[in-house]
Amino acid sequence: MASDEAAKVLAGCRVIEHGEFITGPYTAMLLGDMGADVIKVERPGRGDPFRSFEEGLYGPQFQAFNRNKQSIQLDLAQASEREVLLQLLATADVYIQNFRPGVADALGVGAADLATLNPRLVHCSITGFGRDGPYADRPAYDTVGQALSGFLSMFVAPELPRIVGPATADSVTGLYAACGILGALLARHATGRGRRVEVAMVAAMAHFSIEQYHRYFVTGVVPGPSDRGRVSQSFAFRCGDGKLLAIHLSSPKKFWDGFLLAIATPQLAADPRFANRMDRVRNHEALEAALRPIFAARPRAEWLLRLSQADVPHAPILGLDETLADPQLRHLDIEQRLVHPTEGPVRTLRTPIVFDGQRAGAAMTAPPALNEHGQQIRARLARGKRAGRRQS
Repeated sequence: MASDEAAKVLAGCRVIEHGEFITGPYTAMLLGDMGADVIKVERPGRGDPFRSFEEGLYGPQFQAFNRNKQSIQLDLAQASEREVLLQLLATADVYIQNFRPGVADALGVGAADLATLNPRLVHCSITGFGRDGPYADRPAYDTVGQALSGFLSMFVAPELPRIVGPATADSVTGLYAACGILGALLARHATGRGRRVEVAMVAAMAHFSIEQYHRYFVTGVVPGPSDRGRVSQSFAFRCGDGKLLAIHLSSPKKFWDGFLLAIATPQLAADPRFANRMDRVRNHEALEAALRPIFAARPRAEWLLRLSQADVPHAPILGLDETLADPQLRHLDIEQRLVHPTEGPVRTLRTPIVFDGQRAGAAMTAPPALNEHGQQIRARLARGKRAGRRQS
């Protein structure tokens, strides 16, 4: 079996994605990466708003979450176009939508409607706050989910509050949604019936922070931006050549011992403030202050060698361009290069999931142009309709 075929564990699974921006499209892409047949339903003329987030209708944001899909545009204000959507859903395995509560019902594709149309269908609804409750009708984007869940409080410095880093809640919610869909498909194998899968972004991000919540439950301490580094004994240092380095000592004593060997600073071992792990946790800021000038005295390459020889968990802090050139990432074949017939070259990253030692790669398809597959999808539905009439 070819490697790409071996990785298609969801081959034969038909997914209808009615999503925009990140959560719904990311969920569908994760399934498409595993071989599902994904049809993306888009608005006429402009499609998914992420297409034109920067410019044109094939921007980088859209490309990021929409490979391995077909695109059809449907004007759902028209009854005939809603009928096309229902035809697609009648024989689908999964329907994914990330509208506000009530929108799918207004379109006639709510969970109750589709349970009648196609009892085997897994219906996945992704919302910001859940289908009901005091905030259910509010708009929600990534930062809102991070903030309300408590996650953002562990990254924003109170003295200079700024939003930093990439979207996290959107992608995390998509991961949970894909996990829920896979569970529902497994249950359907036993029962023959589909399930309603619901994921609220704020709940997903709270659950994603479960370790911090449990620490709060046990200790009563509300974590802030510096707590994770303190408890995990993680550090970021600027080296003598200005390059950055990350170290994560965690709890095994051998890593602290190896660290002392690597930095060749025996006085730290004798300092009672750092005698054992909990001393180092309590005096994290003092330890960090003592270490900064040490790391500033040598170039990063030397530190990488010393830490590696001492078997200390560490890595250079790389920019994305440097990451793609790193020998380990190149060995893992993370970057993939695709070609769209009209939009040209597309660089993307393969799924990190490997089945039976086979990495998915060559069979990936570039993100679709708007309505690229509309004509053939409609023709396929028409053929199915004619075949159904002949059988009847």
